[in-house]
Amino acid sequence: MTEAASVEVARRLMRESAPRSPYVHTIQTAGGAHILLADGSRLFDADVRLAARIEQAIASGTVESLLSTLGVNGAPYVDDTPLTAPPLHALSLAIAQKCNLGCTYCYAQQGQFGGEAKDMARDVAEQAVNLLVGGATPGARLNLAFLGGEPLANRALLRETTRRAHQLAAERGVTLGFSITTNGTLLTEADADFFEEYGFAVTVSIDGPRPQHNALRPFVSGKGSYERIMENVRPLLAKQRRMQVGARVTVTPRNLSLRETLDELAHAGFHSIGFSPLLRSPNGAEELVREDLERVLAAMIECGNEFERRTMRGERYPFANLLNALKEIEKGTHRPYPCGAGAGYLGVSADGDLAACHRFVGDDDGAMGTLATGIDNERRDTWLAERHVHKQEPCRSCWARYLCGGGCHHEVIARGRPACDYIRGWLHYCLGVYLRLTPVRLARNAAPPENAHGARLAAAK
Repeated sequence: MTEAASVEVARRLMRESAPRSPYVHTIQTAGGAHILLADGSRLFDADVRLAARIEQAIASGTVESLLSTLGVNGAPYVDDTPLTAPPLHALSLAIAQKCNLGCTYCYAQQGQFGGEAKDMARDVAEQAVNLLVGGATPGARLNLAFLGGEPLANRALLRETTRRAHQLAAERGVTLGFSITTNGTLLTEADADFFEEYGFAVTVSIDGPRPQHNALRPFVSGKGSYERIMENVRPLLAKQRRMQVGARVTVTPRNLSLRETLDELAHAGFHSIGFSPLLRSPNGAEELVREDLERVLAAMIECGNEFERRTMRGERYPFANLLNALKEIEKGTHRPYPCGAGAGYLGVSADGDLAACHRFVGDDDGAMGTLATGIDNERRDTWLAERHVHKQEPCRSCWARYLCGGGCHHEVIARGRPACDYIRGWLHYCLGVYLRLTPVRLARNAAPPENAHGARLAAAK
């Protein structure tokens, strides 16, 4: 299929996924008609007669009444009540607010967040661990993430903090996982051994094959970084057992060959590869606009189609975006927020300031207190009340609101919502993939889905 034809398919999916009702969304596959109830993200099959009634109700604005008649419109799964003082289960530490790369689009502005280059001190890291692990109840599941800048620029503190947190977690009777996001240029074989010992989830930022990556993620000197990263990451890819090594690809107008990127990184041995469209950068560089997002969706669908082909043959294909979406659809995920930012997850700056997440470090819009004074729960509660999806426009009238959660807080506050059509088009496509692959899974004696899919809406008498 030509690129023009692929883009036209993406545009069609964007049109088909446009919100016509806040209550339901319809999907057509070769297996017939299917209905997604937004509340609870419940997926049903529907016969021809009922599907026609639902379409008529959408057109006349009477869907809510019809759903009540069908007995599927009870107490809401998601109401207007915001989270208040949720327990903390994850922290990310900006242990090195500095970086050796010169990525022009970097949200952290080369790791410095608009300030001076700095390392986190030991006492700040200790306070952060005490906040996360020391206050957890026995049996809790926690995560401690290391970010930057480039966190391996402060390797000694990373290792010391990991060991201390691991010991404290064992004493407290909690399960603590570790993760790191790195540009890969400073990785060593000793790092591979350390990350394997502590079962790290390692995410390497890499933006495609050599030419595209080097254009987007050069060293500060201007020299390309691809060769060094791929050389450095080989020991990790070879050793990963407890450790899992994934690749994160920031998608800009200059690296839209996603299938080529996915196949190259999968062949290299990355456990998962995920694409993150760039919607917000400090200076506007490389941000995606409508025409770019149509091409991104076309490229994502190309990757998804290959995922379907491989799955039908019983092969694994590490396309993280689709795998994660299918898991969320199967769980019937329904959430009033896009992520745990400002709730169970907070970011910590090198100076010990608390932020809604790692992207809000140094940003007053996401300030949440300090390690010295504690979490500002009044501020956090206000922020969560304001960020609830029911408070967002045009989210309240969108069928995808509980699968999407309203979009990344940082991106939305800074730029608005330029990607709604892309997000809906992608979710619409993912629902179709789920519906097509579920019979295959069941035929292979896989566990039945947890979602309501497979149930058939009964026509009202």
